[in-house]
Amino acid sequence: MDIAHEIQVARRAAGLTQTELAQRAGTSQAAVSAYEAGRKTPSAETFARLLAASGARLEVHPARSAVRSLSLSERERRGQILAQVIELAEALPARHARQLKLPPLRDIVGGPRAAA
Repeated sequence: MDIAHEIQVARRAAGLTQTELAQRAGTSQAAVSAYEAGRKTPSAETFARLLAASGARLEVHPARSAVRSLSLSERERRGQILAQVIELAEALPARHARQLKLPPLRDIVGGPRAAA
């Protein structure tokens, strides 16, 4: 569901301006504009209030398809992956050294160069 689109459709179907809808819903025109543009997402309560102010309402319908449960083999495979991730995380150092132990820069770049 595209909330921004639903608010705009409900408002237009009611023949309301953004300002009129905002006044009926107890919010600002700027908020309605931001919701319709998708710049902000209203809470469920605000969404229902905006729809009610336009003469529409929010309905909940059962899902079209059942929730798929994982097979035993898929759960076992995912469990093995999780165990590997935990094992890897446990192998990482828990504390960092206070000071990095790096060789001096001159040792990395080859020491001081002779003047030509």
